[in-house]
Amino acid sequence: MKTELTLPLSGRYLVDFHPKRIPHAFTDVLIIGGGISGMRAALATDPSLHSIILTKGQVELSNSWKAQGGIAGVLDPEDHVSNHARDTIAAGKGMCDEKTVEEITSAAPEIIRDLISYGANFDQFEGHLALTQEGGHSHRRIIHALGDATGREIMRAMIHRVKTVTESQIWEQTFTIDLLTYNGTCVGALVWNPYHGKTFIWAKQTILATGGAGRLYRETTNPEIATGDGHAIAFRAGAKLRDMEMMQFHPTVLYIAGGSRHLISEAVRGEGAHLVDVNGYRFMPDYDAAAELAPRDIVSRAITAQMNKTRQSSVYLDLRHLDRKLVEERFPNIAEVCSQFGLDLAVDLIPVRPGAHYMIGGVVIDHEGRTSIPGLFAAGEVTSSGLHGANRLASNSLLEGLYHGKAAGLAASRDAANIADHFCAMPIQGDDPRQAMDQTDLDLTDIRNSLMSLMWRQAGIRRDAQGLSDALKQVEFWDRYVSRQQFVNVDGWSLQNMLLVARLLLVSALERTESRGVHYRSDFPETPDEPGKHINVSANFPDEK
Repeated sequence: MKTELTLPLSGRYLVDFHPKRIPHAFTDVLIIGGGISGMRAALATDPSLHSIILTKGQVELSNSWKAQGGIAGVLDPEDHVSNHARDTIAAGKGMCDEKTVEEITSAAPEIIRDLISYGANFDQFEGHLALTQEGGHSHRRIIHALGDATGREIMRAMIHRVKTVTESQIWEQTFTIDLLTYNGTCVGALVWNPYHGKTFIWAKQTILATGGAGRLYRETTNPEIATGDGHAIAFRAGAKLRDMEMMQFHPTVLYIAGGSRHLISEAVRGEGAHLVDVNGYRFMPDYDAAAELAPRDIVSRAITAQMNKTRQSSVYLDLRHLDRKLVEERFPNIAEVCSQFGLDLAVDLIPVRPGAHYMIGGVVIDHEGRTSIPGLFAAGEVTSSGLHGANRLASNSLLEGLYHGKAAGLAASRDAANIADHFCAMPIQGDDPRQAMDQTDLDLTDIRNSLMSLMWRQAGIRRDAQGLSDALKQVEFWDRYVSRQQFVNVDGWSLQNMLLVARLLLVSALERTESRGVHYRSDFPETPDEPGKHINVSANFPDEK
C-alpha cells in the first residue's frame, strides 16, 4: 500500500553550464560519497575497471567515521538470525520489507568476517568477539571497536584497503552539484572543487552514497556536511524517494549550552546506564516495560515528555551504579568528550536530550541498490531499502550500508563492463535564466539557522498538522527567493538542497496522518494495527533540454 506525491521544482539543475566550457573526466564507475557504503562499493568494484570516489569534505569526515555503538550480527550460538530479523521488524512498526530484512540479517556474519579480513580490529572478550546489547535487541549481538569508536576503526581499515588494493581515485573536497541525465539515464555528475572549479564526470554507472540530512535540525548528531545533498540531487534527476518524513532522533545527545552536540551511544544504556530526570527519578519504566532498552522512538518521546513535565532542557544519564573499570574500558571516547566539560562519566550525571540522527527515508532501491533511474545505484543512509521500516533498530545502519554498498558495487561493475569506452560528452546543456550571485548578497547562515530551528520546533519529535503546515509555508517562502538564485559556492548549493529536502519531509509528514515509529503526530497519536503505507514522492520539473 502506498501513496504517490509529486513536488514541483523550478529547474532541473542548480547551475547553468555548457559542455564546451567545462573540463571533462571519464570513469567506469562513479561513487558519490566516501563513507562506509561508498568505500564498500569501491572494494566490490571490478579491479579491471576505473572508479572515482567523491567526498564533500575530507575522507575521514562522515557519519560512518563517527559511529560509536557498533554493527549488529548474530555471532552468539544462543542467538539466531530469525531473532535479529524479528527484532528489526518489531522496531520497524509494520513498514519493513521482510525479504530485505531476512537477506541483510542473514548476511551479517559474513559482512563482519569481511571487515575482519580488511584489517578491522574489533574488541575481544576471553578470546572471542565482545558482544553488547542495545535498545530493541533481544540478545547481545553488537560488535564494537576501540570501546566506543567502531565507525572510526572500520573506516580506517576500509580506507586503507581502498588506497592500497584498488585503483580507485579519491577526490576530496569535491561537491556534487547535480547528477547528469540523458534520455532518462544517469550518465555521471557535475561536480565542483576549489582547485579546478566545475567538472563533468561522465560515468557508465553511478553509485550514490552520500549519507543523511541531520543538519536540517538545530539539535543533531550529524557533521556539517550532512545537508541532504544526495536526496536532493537524486530527486532533481527524477529518482523516486520514499517515506521522507521518517527522520530518526537519537535519544541521548550530550547537551551543554554553548558546546557542540556529541552522541552518547546506545551502548551506554545497553551496558546498564539509567535515565533520570532533574529530580533523580528513573522515569523510563513509566513509559515502556523495556525501560532504557526500549526502541529509540519510544525513548526519544519519553525523554521529551519528561523534560516537559519537569520544565528542564535535558534529562540525565546515570552510570554511577556501574563498575568504574567497565565504564573506562568500554567508553573511552565518550569519557574524553565529557571530561572536556568537567564531567566524569563514572561519577557525574550526564545531561542529554534527543537530536536528529538518521534519515530512514530516501531513494528507493532494490536488493542490488538499483534506483528508479537506469545507470544510478544507491546505498546507505541516502536510501530507503525496506530494512528499517518506520524506525531503525540500533546498529543496523552500518550493516545496511555495507550490504548494499557491496551489492551496488558488484552490480554497477557488471553493467559498466558491458558498455564500451567512447569518451564522448552527451549533448546536455543547462538552460537557466537565474542570475549568479555572490554569497554576500544573501545571509545564507541566517537562513540556514532559521531553517534548522523551524524544523526542530515544527517537524521534530512531536508533530501536528498546524505546525507542519506553518513550517511548509515558511520553507516554501524561503525557497521561492533562494531557488531563483544561481550560487557560485557550496554554501549556496547546500542551502538550496536543504530547503528542497525540508519540503520533501514536510509534505510527507503532512500526508502521514498516523503515528508510526519515528513519526509521531500528536493530532493522530494512534498506530493502526494494519501495516503502514509507503509515501512515495517524485519531482514535477520542466522537460530536460
